[in-house]
Amino acid sequence: MRIDDFRQLMSLCDNVCEWLEKTRFGIGHQERRPTAIKAGFHYELLKFAVYLADADGTISPEEIKTIGDKLAVFPNERDLCTLKFREHIPLDYVNSIPSILHYAVLSDAGEKKAEPPFYRQKAQILFDMYKVFGSCFLAGVKSNPTHETCRAYTVYIQKLEEHLKEFGVFWQGLDKEYQIDLEAIDIGTDGQPVFSGAAGKAAEKKGSEEKEETTLEEKLEEFNNMVGLRAVKKEVNSLINLLRIQRIREAKGLKNTATTKHMVFSGNPGTGKTTVARILAGIYKDLGVLEKGHLVEVDRSGLVKGYLGQTAERVQEVVKEAMGGILFIDEAYTLTVNKGEGDYGQEAVDTLLKAMEDNRDNLIVIVAGYPELMAAFLESNPGLKSRFNKFVCFEDYTAQEQLAILEKMCKKQDYLLSEGARMYAESFLLKRTEMHPENFANARDVRNMLERAISNQATRLIGMANPSKEDLLTIESADFIEVENAW
Repeated sequence: MRIDDFRQLMSLCDNVCEWLEKTRFGIGHQERRPTAIKAGFHYELLKFAVYLADADGTISPEEIKTIGDKLAVFPNERDLCTLKFREHIPLDYVNSIPSILHYAVLSDAGEKKAEPPFYRQKAQILFDMYKVFGSCFLAGVKSNPTHETCRAYTVYIQKLEEHLKEFGVFWQGLDKEYQIDLEAIDIGTDGQPVFSGAAGKAAEKKGSEEKEETTLEEKLEEFNNMVGLRAVKKEVNSLINLLRIQRIREAKGLKNTATTKHMVFSGNPGTGKTTVARILAGIYKDLGVLEKGHLVEVDRSGLVKGYLGQTAERVQEVVKEAMGGILFIDEAYTLTVNKGEGDYGQEAVDTLLKAMEDNRDNLIVIVAGYPELMAAFLESNPGLKSRFNKFVCFEDYTAQEQLAILEKMCKKQDYLLSEGARMYAESFLLKRTEMHPENFANARDVRNMLERAISNQATRLIGMANPSKEDLLTIESADFIEVENAW
C-alpha cells in the first residue's frame, strides 16, 4: 500500500481504530479493550497538538486555526480552545504514552499466529501519524518554529519510538506493509500537507543525479580527498589496484587468483565506515565487480525477527535487495553476543553465510563495529572467519582532522566560522578528544556540534530586524559556547 497524502494516512489510522474497537485480545488472563477508540485517538492527537503549540509558552490564533482547518482532522476549533491552557495537559505529558497507541502496541505484541488486517503494524501506523502530524505542525503552523517547539516534537517522538521498540513492534523501511516517505512533507498551495509533491521532487532529483553519474576517477578522488583515514585509504587503494590489474589480466586472457571481497570495517562510531562503504560500492560497479553498485545498510533489528523461520526469510529479503551491490551490516557483533534460547541472531548468521556462498560473484558483504567486539564476532563462527579475511581499521579522528571536517561541513551548508569561532571549536575539539568520553563519536560529534551551533545562531539572529548576508553566513564563538554547555 502506498500512502501519498495526509488524509490517506488519517483514513488508514481510522481503519486501524475501527478494527481495534471490534476486537478483543488477551494479555495473560485478561482482556483489554478501551471504548470509543477512534474518537479517543483523535482526542489524543489534539492533546499532542496543544503540547506542541504550548511548548514555547503561547498558543497563537494561527496555530489554533491551522490545527483545526488546514490539517482537517477536527471539525471545529471549540474542542481545541477548551484545551488551549497548559493545565488541561498533564504536567508529565512528555513522559506519558497515549492510551490508544499503547493499546495498539499491546495488540500487536500479543499477536502470534493470527494475521488480521495491519498484521502487527497497527501501532506503527498510529505512530507514523504522530510523526506526520507533528511535522505538518512545524511546517505549516509556524513559518519559524521555535527551538522549544522543535525540541518538544523530537523528545516526544523519540519517547513513542522507544515504547514501540520495547515491545518489538517498531517497523521501518521495507518491513512496512505500507509505504510512506515521512520526510517528504510539503504544504500545498491549498494549505494542506501532502507527501506526493515532495516525493516527486525527490524522484526528480534522483533522476538528475543519475544523469550526472560520476566517473571512476571522480569517485576515487572523492574517496582520497576525505579527511584523515590514511590507513583506510592505503588498504582500499591497494585492493582497488589489485582489481584493476585483474581486469587487465582478464583482457589479455590470463588467469586470476580468486580473491575474497567481503570485508570487516572495525572502528569507533563516526569514523566514516558507512561513507567509505557507499563510495566503494560505486567504485566496484565501475570496475565491473558489481552490477548495480548500491549500498544496503542494516543492523540487527533489520535482520533478526521474533519467531523461528522469520529471521531466515528476512535475511533472504535483505540479500535480494542488496544483490549487485554491497550489504553493509553495522554493529554486526550484536548478531552473536546473545546465544540464549529464543535469540535468532545465529539463524541470521547461518542464512547470511549461505547467501554469501551462493552469490559470491554479485554480492559483497561488509560487517562493521567496534574493533574488540568485531574480533569476538569473527571468533564465534568458523564460517565467519574464513569468509571475512580483509580487515580495514578506521582510527579515531584527531582534533585537527575533526576541525577540518567541521569546516568542510560549514562550506557545504553555506556557513563560515569566524576566527573566534574557529579558535574556540579547535580548543573544544582538542579537549574532548583528549578526554575521550564514553559517548565520543568522532565526525558524528562534529555534525551534532554544528547542528546545535546553527540552531543557536538562528536564536541569536532572530531578534535582529534585518540580518545581513554576512550575519546569516557566520557562526560566532558564542554559538559554540552554548553547544559546550549543552554537551
